[in-house]
Amino acid sequence: MTTVPAYRWRLAPDGLATRRQLRAMGLRPGGQDPVAELQRPRRRRGPLVAYLYRIDLARPVRPMTPGRARALAAAMRARRTCPVCWRDAGYCIPRSLGICVTCADSTV
Repeated sequence: MTTVPAYRWRLAPDGLATRRQLRAMGLRPGGQDPVAELQRPRRRRGPLVAYLYRIDLARPVRPMTPGRARALAAAMRARRTCPVCWRDAGYCIPRSLGICVTCADSTV
């Protein structure tokens, strides 16, 4: 396994970007391996690491197809549906509760 160079926060050279930065530009890594990592210092639990990719090798983001849009809508609907009352809560149900806030308040 080859090691990649590590740069400190905000000191990465031009031409490299994180996944989020690529996405903001309408790009994706496109199968390339990370060429460097960005280390952000943390006070207690060690550094956070973000991988950096070359912008010139990045590819455009694939367009949303009707099938992918349907699948995404179904997944979001499942996250909003309460398993107790079967109503659409209008928000993503918290994983800590597992049910909508109205049902959680009525069980207390």
